Formats: sequence, structure tokens, C-alpha cells
Amino acid sequence: MQIYRMMWRVLFVLYVGVFLNIVAFSQSSDDAHQALLKLYQEFVKFRRAEVIEGIPDYSPAVIYAKEKGLESFRQRLSAISHQDWTVSEKIDYLLVRAKFNELDFQLRVTRPWARDPGTYVDMVSRIPFADTPLSEGSKKSLRNRLKTVPKILEQAKVNLTAVAKAMADITIRRLERSDGVNQGEPRREVPPEGVIGWYKEFIQRLSKHHPELLADANQALSSVEDFRDWLKTNKSRMTASVSIGLDNYNWYLKNVRLMPYTVEDVLKIAEVEYYRTWAFLRIEQHRNRSLPELEPASTAEEHERRVRESETLIRSFIDKHDLLTIPDYMPPQFDTDAFWIVRPGGKRHFWEEITYRDPLNNHIHASIPGHRFDNLIQRRNKHPIRGRYGDGGRAEGWTFYLEEMFLQAGLLDDRPRTRELFYIAQLKRVLRVPAEIKMQTGELTLEQAIQYLIDEVPLMEENLARYDLQIYLRQPAYGMTYLAGKVQFEKLLSDRARQLGKDFDLGKFHDEFLAAGSIPIILIRWEMTGLDDEVKKLW
Repeated sequence: MQIYRMMWRVLFVLYVGVFLNIVAFSQSSDDAHQALLKLYQEFVKFRRAEVIEGIPDYSPAVIYAKEKGLESFRQRLSAISHQDWTVSEKIDYLLVRAKFNELDFQLRVTRPWARDPGTYVDMVSRIPFADTPLSEGSKKSLRNRLKTVPKILEQAKVNLTAVAKAMADITIRRLERSDGVNQGEPRREVPPEGVIGWYKEFIQRLSKHHPELLADANQALSSVEDFRDWLKTNKSRMTASVSIGLDNYNWYLKNVRLMPYTVEDVLKIAEVEYYRTWAFLRIEQHRNRSLPELEPASTAEEHERRVRESETLIRSFIDKHDLLTIPDYMPPQFDTDAFWIVRPGGKRHFWEEITYRDPLNNHIHASIPGHRFDNLIQRRNKHPIRGRYGDGGRAEGWTFYLEEMFLQAGLLDDRPRTRELFYIAQLKRVLRVPAEIKMQTGELTLEQAIQYLIDEVPLMEENLARYDLQIYLRQPAYGMTYLAGKVQFEKLLSDRARQLGKDFDLGKFHDEFLAAGSIPIILIRWEMTGLDDEVKKLW
């Protein structure tokens, strides 16, 4: 009986402590926003993976602690009174809550440590990208990283308890074969075959410069190969569902992405955009029927010249038409995503087919004033919440909008065949939506979704289709952000233009949008226009 009395006393003390904590939060209204900032700073540290001797720990005990810890963070958030806050402060509250929901979704639904073998391959795949020869400090760091590889992959075998066969297949293919896109990898004339190929290539370089690292590198390679073999051996028993389902997808859109749309809404938007884009492409092709086709660049020098000419054209067009402000801290030129490479048999993936013909579309989207330009602006955002936030719908919506904005603004008036490329790129981004959603609802397999894109998008081929769709299978609601974000941006532009009438200035509007941070567009719309018809549904 004494033990039970002691347990009840402990529980009572804990209950009183939580109650007083809640009262303290609710009574200190003047300091409530500061309490939110402090709570978010604590959460940023809490959500990071537990790392022991350089090895992320996803053991059941750690995951259970994350679940219980998240409950505590939710209680503390709900105790903060925000009724009298400004719009900007309320936006902070919604951003923090969305981050809590994101972790909740990861713990309940996606569970990458248990469902996705690629999670562990991500941890070890970039190690062999290291340049050689190495400095003494880099050599020590690399040796330590190589020693973690066997431990990470052994942990994976224990934690991967809910794998779908499709996820295993994706990982095996990644380990054994080049994806044919090679984005994010060091440039090689002949890219190595998969992660295993990169380790073998790295070992060859180490043998010339750092033979003292060969034992650790060979052990790492053996562990990667063993993990591949383990996946193959156990794949027949990996029977979990690869899709997250419609209900989970809708919950994620509303509570994490803060989208004002349901899955049904997004599919309808994609259907309308699909018809519109195909119609405009066919009209453009008819208009240009007597003109010669664009020929792809034939050398690296020609490709680089076209890229540089494209950037000069973009910058001068922005300045001439006051489309936005290019800050002084921007570099004089940006790199390109589609670097030059000659592949066996002259094959090119989708973006190479587009960019080698004319780099404008890709350079607008990925470089200026798209992702690279945007990222440099966001890095200078010192806001304790917005400055650490990154929303895919905001980032991809902005860059997708830019493609059509430049087309409509006249950048391509003397490049009729390039306009066709812009519509083809739009078509690809639009058709990601049904392909991704139907994979996540179980209506399409990965292979069927790949074929769908190949059948529907001109210039599309297997490598780029697979590269994209594997990402969207592993990261739900990523592929749809391009179109959903673009449509939200266009609505915001329309709302603001109608509010300001003759005082509306497109360049100032773009600058204000970029200054608002990389946060969901539904919140930027509320702050810029004062319209709360969408955001009130989030409360």
C-alpha cells in the first residue's frame, strides 16, 4: 500500500506542476510570445535525431521518448494564450504548431527509420564524394565517418520492421545502379554505378593518395554490399504498404503543409492545368510549325555559353521591367543544375533535353530568380522562427510561378521554340500531381507512375521520371507542392492587385513576398492582404 501511496503522491505532484505551468503561461500574456520563441528553440533541439558517437539512434526507446516528449511540447503550446497577438505573431504560433504536426506525422505515419531503407543509405552515400588528396584534418574526419558505416547499417537491419517491397527495390537499385540523373553527385565523365560504385571509385583514389585509409574504406564497402544482400534476402518478407493512404495525405496537407486544399481539390486543379497546358503547347507548336527546331548544344563550351547568355538576358529583363530587386550581395553569376555530360549512346535525361536546347527555363527555376537566388535571401532572414523555416509549397510555388511569369511578361517574345519548352516543363510539373497522389493512395505502383509520365510528357524518359517519383514516394506531398504553391501564389497576386488597384506594383509585390520568408503561402496571404478567409480554417 505504501508503494501505491507514493506513486499517487508523485503523480499528484506532477499534475500540480503541469497545472501551475499552464496557469503561468496563460497568465503571463505580455511574455506569451517570448514563451513561444523559447518553446520553439527547445523543440528545434528536441526533434534532432539522437546521435551517439556519430551514429543517429532510431531505436524503439528513442522513438518512444520522442512521442512522449512531443506530447509535452503540445501541452505547453496549447497553454500559451495568443488571442491578443498581432497577425505576424499569430503566424509564428501556427508555424510552431505545424512543426509539431510534422514530427507527429513522421512518428505516426511515414516512420522512415522503420519503413524506408534509403534513410540509412542517405547517411552513408555521400562519404565517398570526398575530394582527394585530403588534408590531415579532413583525413581524420573521414576515417571517423567510414568507421560509422558498419554500425549504421547494422542498426538499420534491426529498425527496419515495416518495409514495403517497393522501398526495398528502390534502395537496392540505388545501391547498384546509377540513376542516370546524378544530381548532387560530383561530376564524372562516366558516373559510377550506384552507391557501391562510388565506394569502389573512392577506394581507387584512396589507394593513390591515402593507402592508410584503405582498411576502413574496404570495411565500409563490405558493409554497404552486405546491406544490399540483406535487403535482397529479406525482400520477400517485406509486405508493408508503401502508400500512406488518402486520410493521412489530407491530414498532412492541412496540418503540416497548411494548404487550403484537399487531395480532391489538388487533383481538380491539376486536371484543369493539364488541359490548359496541353492546349497552349499545341497552339504554340502550330504557330511555330514553319520554324526550325532548336538543336541541343553539341559541346560543353557551347552549353556554358548558352547558360551565361541566358543569365545575362534574365538579369537585364528583370532590371528593364522592374520585376524585382536584385540585392547587391548576389553573386555575379549562378551555376546550372543541368551540367554538361556526354552519356553512353548520346542519351539525355528530360532536363538535359530541355536545357541543352535552351537553358532559360531551368535557370529561371533553379538559379535566378528561383531557388539559388531565393535561398540567399532567406539565409539573411534573422527571424527566430521564419528564418529557420522552409516550406516546399512556398519555395516550389514561387519558382514554378516564375516560369510562366517570364513567359507572359515577354522574355520569350523572340524565342518561339523556347516557349514550347516552357509549356513542356509546365506539363511535367503538373502531371507530378496525379502521379504522386495516386502512388500514395495505392492506385498506381511506382513503375506504373513512371510509365504514366513517359506517356504523357514530351521528351520524358525513364531516368528522370524514376528519379522524381522515388522522391515523392519517400516524401509524400512534395511533388504536388509545385502546382499547389503556384496556384496559391497566383491567387495572392490577384488579391493584392485588386486591393491596391492602380497602386499595385509587380516588382514591389515580388520583393514583399520574398521578404516574408519561406513559410506557407496561406500565411503570407493573410499577412500581406489581411484576408483571413483561408487561414481561419486552420484554427
